[in-house]
Amino acid sequence: MIIEHILEQRRHFREDKLSETPSRSIVKSISWRILGTLDTILISWIVTGKTSIALSIGGIELFTKMLLYFFHERIWNSIKWGKK
Repeated sequence: MIIEHILEQRRHFREDKLSETPSRSIVKSISWRILGTLDTILISWIVTGKTSIALSIGGIELFTKMLLYFFHERIWNSIKWGKK
């Protein structure tokens, strides 16, 4: 019984090493969103010519897309397709 429990824990540890942790997904989300938000602010500024509007659009977009990316990443992490 104890040996089975230990073997089961080891199996889960190996499986976990093949997938990303939620904290890694959060850091990736933040770094990606910084880059994406700077792009959105630049495009918004080019289109509107107003810095305040560009910063407002970028600020809203920062949080909404970070959440969307996090959940998107977690869902894809649970899909076995394409993993070794």
